[in-house]
This record gives sequence, C-alpha cells and structure tokens, in this order.
Amino acid sequence: MISEDFFATLQQHFNKSLPFVVYTKPNDIEVKALLQKDNAIHFINDFSERGFVFAPFDDKEKAMVLPIKASEAIKMDFVVSNDTDIVIKESIYSESEKLQHVQLVQKGIDAIKNNAFQKVVLSRCEVVKHSEDNPIKIFKRLLNKYTTAFVYCWYHPKVGLWLGATPETLVQVTGNRFKTMALAGTKKYKGTDDVFWDDKEKKEQEYVTNFIVNSLKDSVETLNVAKPITVKAGNVLHLKTAISGILQSELSTVITKLHPTPAVCGLPKEKAKQFILKEENYNREFYTGFLGELNMQEKQLRNTNRQNVENNAYVSIKTSSHLFVNLRCMQLKESKALIYVGGGITNESDAVQEWQETINKKLTIKAVLD
Repeated sequence: MISEDFFATLQQHFNKSLPFVVYTKPNDIEVKALLQKDNAIHFINDFSERGFVFAPFDDKEKAMVLPIKASEAIKMDFVVSNDTDIVIKESIYSESEKLQHVQLVQKGIDAIKNNAFQKVVLSRCEVVKHSEDNPIKIFKRLLNKYTTAFVYCWYHPKVGLWLGATPETLVQVTGNRFKTMALAGTKKYKGTDDVFWDDKEKKEQEYVTNFIVNSLKDSVETLNVAKPITVKAGNVLHLKTAISGILQSELSTVITKLHPTPAVCGLPKEKAKQFILKEENYNREFYTGFLGELNMQEKQLRNTNRQNVENNAYVSIKTSSHLFVNLRCMQLKESKALIYVGGGITNESDAVQEWQETINKKLTIKAVLD
C-alpha cells in the first residue's frame, strides 16, 4: 500500500473512533497497522492469542490485545524524510516538580541503604500542553526521528491513546529461539558513544542482566550472554547486554518471569514494585508495561541459495512474537500530553542527578510535540 492510502485509511479509522495500532520495528522500513473492526475490549487469557498485545506495568492487571481475527491488517514501506519540523525545546518545569521527584528518589535511596531492596526504578509523569490534535501526524514525526526504536501509536476509545519510541526489547521468540536484552545505565548523548561508565551505572546494568539470566535458566536449553555495549536511544546512551538461546517453556512462562524487569521495576521485583505502587503517587498505567506482536505467522526461507523458482518449496511458517518494554512514551488526553520518564536507583544514586536524567529522557518524546 502506498503511503498516502495507508495513512488515509488509518485516519478514517481513527475518525470513526475504532481501535487500532500502527507501528514499525527498529531499523525496519515496513510500517504495519491492525485496524480493529469494532470497539470491544479484548483481554489476554494465556498469551496463546494472536494479535497486538498492550500490557500495563502492574502484572496483576489484565493485558489487552487487538486480535488478528477481529482486525484488518495493512502495511506499507516508509521512506524517512529529511524535511522535518522537529525542534528540541528547552525543558520548562516548576521547582515543586523537581523537589517532589528529588524527595521520592531520596526515599528510594534511603530504603536501599536500609536493605529494603537492591534497586528500584522511580518515575514521574509530566503534563505538557500541545496544539497538535492529530496523533497520526505525531506518529509520522516519531517515524522520521527514531528509526532505531520501536515506534508506535496505540488507540482504543474506551482505554486511551498512547505513542512512543522505545529502545528496549522484553523478549523476541521465533519458533523456540529467543532474544532479549538487559538495558540500563543512562548518559546524555554528546555526539559520541565512546563514554566512560561509572560503577553505579555498571552495577545497575549488571542487576538487570543477572535477573534475566537467573529468571530464564530453568526455562531454556541454551543461554548465551554477550558482553555489554553502549547504544544510543534518542538523545541518551545506555549499556546493553544481548541475551539469546533456545526455550523449553511456553511464552507465557517467560513473560511472567521477566515482566516487570529490574530495568523498569527493581530488585527483588515484588518488594520494589510495592514500593513503587505506594510511593510514586500516580498510576503508571501502560508506562513500563510491554507491547508488540503476539504469535504472528512468519514466513521463512529454508534455503536462500536455491533458484527463485524453487524457493516456494522451501518456505516454512513459524510463529513469532516480538514484545517491547513501553519506555519513552506518552499518553494524549485532549490538548495535553502525559509524558512518562524514570530512572534506576541504587545505593550510589544522587537524587538531583536522577532528576536531570529524567529531563534528558523526556526530550526523546517531547521533541515531536509542537
């Protein structure tokens, strides 16, 4: 489908107040959309469903799905435009906002020093006024600006409207092969990824890596852990460790073990989560939840060296799921954007520096608002 027809179809669907999701995967030119044919809310029962899943931070709450069987699927190839009107604007905030977050972070640091937990991820929600009332236009800006992220716009008239550009995979499974990542530690990008990571950031990343490895060790046949590397995500840098292997458990088991990871919650998971729910003083909803393709059918060539006329005989169909952590995201409500940002807290954290980290992360999503 050509670009004009694709976005026109999407716009018509939105104008009818019908649920949809439109998205593209990291470093991919293909943009996909699922257009649900009614406005019913469909919940996940056991992760055997097929479609696009949208799950909240609190794993005790139900995840939703836009089902393949109840939706029309469309797609197109997207060409990145150099002609964008995106401008990084200066952050404006009140001293009361800063004080509130600094006090929250300090409370987390004190709890860690009192052995309540090893790490906790604390966040805030900033409300920003904007004049753009068309989420599809904002989605296009995200597509142009963040080609290495999972970029999406998700809408359900009974639930809400969310957009984001997240750098983090929760888990990718094709057949019985899986990939995931530990992503933690943050620095502002200053033109180079050749940076020095201090002990606080290395420890934060190590917590996430060890949690994933220990959580999955009883669910895999093989497990490979790469060395940490520095990656760019928007206007910040992170430490990333790639983890892969072969599963011997169901996808639902893997999701239950991983979500929410220490990269968005803390360690131990349940103690950190209870602290977050009690102390953050707002509802994260789908921020730091997960989203993505669930049990999609994917064609794979078994032998790409054969002549094209023979390729069809060597095509296999595999079930694939690719789920992402919902970071660098916002929720649109009328003329306001609710921007969600946070950071990992350890006993070596500095509360004022953690506030500044949220400012840096906020620019990723705020940059596409007018």
